[in-house]
Amino acid sequence: MKTSILTLCILLMGIQGTFAQDNKASVATTSRTNAEEQVINLSKDKWQWMADKNVDKLAKLFHDKSKFVHMSGTWKKNQELDIIKTGSIWYKEADIHDVAVEITDDVAVLWNRITLTAVVRGNDAKNEFTVTEVYKKQGDSWVLLAMTFSSVRDTHQIEH
Repeated sequence: MKTSILTLCILLMGIQGTFAQDNKASVATTSRTNAEEQVINLSKDKWQWMADKNVDKLAKLFHDKSKFVHMSGTWKKNQELDIIKTGSIWYKEADIHDVAVEITDDVAVLWNRITLTAVVRGNDAKNEFTVTEVYKKQGDSWVLLAMTFSSVRDTHQIEH
């Protein structure tokens, strides 16, 4: 009997913890500002444009002085666009596991935890990254100033 009561109490505490976690997650989602949601959606669009090799949309998004840090080097806007256009790196799919964004004045820093499926110089690649993106508000829109790929383990978590 004591074992049954103890088991029931542990089960109820576990259920209560599950509801508390669900509530916490929904609060975090609803507490984002409109500007944060804009940047998050723009980042998602960017991943799709990269997959589609849509360099016209990316050219408008990337600031003229933007820089890109990859595992194999660092380069500027024109080289990144050329790499995407030629398929030297084809960003086939970015599976986004987590995202965090912080905005200070007219600068937004966004962190994506992703699994990137790509073709790099003809070779299939699948890697875990935390990608740091820096945006600046210009008029009514955001432009990308920097994007850095950091190789991480699949257990890596972004602190919110």
